[in-house]
Amino acid sequence: MKTIAIFVCASFSIEFNLHAQFTVGYDPEIQETANMQYFVPKGNDLFVGDCIPFSHDGTYYLYWLLDSAHHSALNRLGGHQWVVSTTKDLKTWKHYPVVLGIDEEWEKSICTGSVVHSNDKFYAFYATRLIADGEVKEQLSYAISDDGIHFEKQKPNPFYNSAPGYSQRDFRDPKVFVDQDGFFHLFVASRLNKSSIKKLDGVLVHMVSKDLGNWELKPPVLTGQGSVPECPDYFKWNDWYYLVYGDHGDTHYLKSKSPYGPWQQPDSQALVEKWLNVAKTASFMGNRRIAAGWIPSRKNNKDDGNEIFGGNAVFRELVQQENGTLGTKFPSEMIPKTERPLTIDLLMDSLTKKLSENSFSVSAPNGIGTAHFESVPKDCSITLEVEPDGPNEEFGLILRAQQDGSGGYKLTFSADNRTVQLHDTMIYAVAGLDKHFMVNIIMKDGIVDVDIDNRRCIVNRLLEEKGNVLWFFAKHGNVKIKSITISPLSNTN
Repeated sequence: MKTIAIFVCASFSIEFNLHAQFTVGYDPEIQETANMQYFVPKGNDLFVGDCIPFSHDGTYYLYWLLDSAHHSALNRLGGHQWVVSTTKDLKTWKHYPVVLGIDEEWEKSICTGSVVHSNDKFYAFYATRLIADGEVKEQLSYAISDDGIHFEKQKPNPFYNSAPGYSQRDFRDPKVFVDQDGFFHLFVASRLNKSSIKKLDGVLVHMVSKDLGNWELKPPVLTGQGSVPECPDYFKWNDWYYLVYGDHGDTHYLKSKSPYGPWQQPDSQALVEKWLNVAKTASFMGNRRIAAGWIPSRKNNKDDGNEIFGGNAVFRELVQQENGTLGTKFPSEMIPKTERPLTIDLLMDSLTKKLSENSFSVSAPNGIGTAHFESVPKDCSITLEVEPDGPNEEFGLILRAQQDGSGGYKLTFSADNRTVQLHDTMIYAVAGLDKHFMVNIIMKDGIVDVDIDNRRCIVNRLLEEKGNVLWFFAKHGNVKIKSITISPLSNTN
């Protein structure tokens, strides 16, 4: 659960008119089933919150928090409940009613957690937000299912209040796994009540149990974090173990050759995308891993509005390098369908040379060279290849711009800085920008999503600019832009 959402209003007054059998009117029968990329539920002020992907027996389960009105339900304590959507091919999905709901007066939110299959049962561990002694607290609960759809909450509920030495206010998002000896392990996001350095108190508590009744505290698996390391994930992929956790919504990871560390910092943090919040992963057929997170909404639907809780689901496929470092790309099955590419005249300035109908080169050592297409659809797919020729200060595109180049959203690449920037967000440590690489851009319903060479991704929510000119530019250098395609999105997505 993202910190910004939990503390939407730091001085809220707690209502004691509690709500049992809380409902928000979610109807699984009216939801889109063809593609879950950028999914937002149909209904009155409903959104996707934290995602909890899980895989079992060829089925990919996406459990996700059903958000009502941006965390404002139940006096801003969230009112979140779990729903699930399933697929076997990432193309066709089935949606189900609420699988873990608010059934009791004391339950104020069914928070993030995780699922494991063991002993022929599905076990869902989660945090419950509640009010105790006039204070907001988070405690651990779990439920059991035969099919991963119909869960029964277990007693006592909650089964664990808090661990000695750790925060009762922040004790959430349990990640569960079962080891080869049948022991259940939980990594729980919390804070130390006392830490050696103030404000570096975020930890992942490690709890172990054989019978789910008696829990042994192990040394924390992660310490010294500047925030609660939310929505943790943990998995083994090939020869590497990964520990994934959120930091103010951004998703970080560490890698190791051993189950519990020592952890290594990777070459780059490919899951850190400001507008992709708390991504978690699950395995998929063919030894693949598919991550799911959510794109937050913007306050007042303005381009300069801060992010607020709840938005659209977004998916990434993980790419693993030999040294264990991870990359990300669009899952091929989830790239939106398009119509036939458009034929649009390419307009260029004097520093630009046309190579073919959809390719050109820019030579601008003393300034900036440009080219552009007009009458570009607001929602479309744009693909291209980039071939830098020596050093460049920067090069890139301006999406949804005006005729004179004003407005729009800049997508810029800097090989020297190893950065890619999309309007007001940036990703770092992007290798290979000085060599040939491909770019795939999807613009859909105010979301701009970019895949750089099937290695790194960047997404943003950009709502206001609606120009129809696509500009290209290169500054202080030479670059070729090749094989450009512009394709309207299909209505069958």
